[in-house]
Amino acid sequence: MSESTGSGVQAPSAATDDDQVRAVELAVEAVLFAAAEPVEPRDLKAACEDMGEVDQALLEQALGRLQERYQDRAIELVRSAGGYRFRVRSRFSATVQAAQPERPARLSRALLETLAIIAYRQPVTRAEIEAVRGVAVSSGIMRTLQEREWVRVVGHKEVPGRPALYATTRGFLDDLGLKRLEDLPPLDQIRDLADVASDAGLSLTPPETDEDAGPGTNQRLELDVAGPEPAPPTRSS
Repeated sequence: MSESTGSGVQAPSAATDDDQVRAVELAVEAVLFAAAEPVEPRDLKAACEDMGEVDQALLEQALGRLQERYQDRAIELVRSAGGYRFRVRSRFSATVQAAQPERPARLSRALLETLAIIAYRQPVTRAEIEAVRGVAVSSGIMRTLQEREWVRVVGHKEVPGRPALYATTRGFLDDLGLKRLEDLPPLDQIRDLADVASDAGLSLTPPETDEDAGPGTNQRLELDVAGPEPAPPTRSS
């Protein structure tokens, strides 16, 4: 039943509004469960085209309800840089890995340290990464980070040789469930790298098999993020 407004226009009833929110909620739930990657709000709206006009307020209301429904479940709805997605809560990561026949991806401590340096010092050159770590960074590590689409070349530093400048990608934020770089935890709150790897559904290789293992690589990583400003980069075309 519709309600009449003072101007004589029939306004949708609360029940009708609730039905539409519920329909959008179910459609969004289906899309997110089927998606392998985060889904942007505009794509969620497109999925609800046959339900009439779905504006941002309606979408957010449906997402809010969906988030509440999963509040006490092993799965949570999160928003990252790439959009919305469902993911297993971190405390269930080990449980999920134990039930899967394939081994989780194993990353070396050297690779995670390199990734951390890029995340907190970006844009940064390979030589600057090596200066922080105190050991050489292999081409294999840089290639793996780029193949996983966690790191990309964003320009070149205006010094002799014009070395490449590396920065993290939107995919890096998505895999950590972050919206923006400012959401990274402060360095003084960062946990052991093994815990960070576990939360991302990854496994850390034993110290004795670490690639590029060297002095200090098994210690807590300390980064001087307040160091000198890097030279302005020349952006890649």
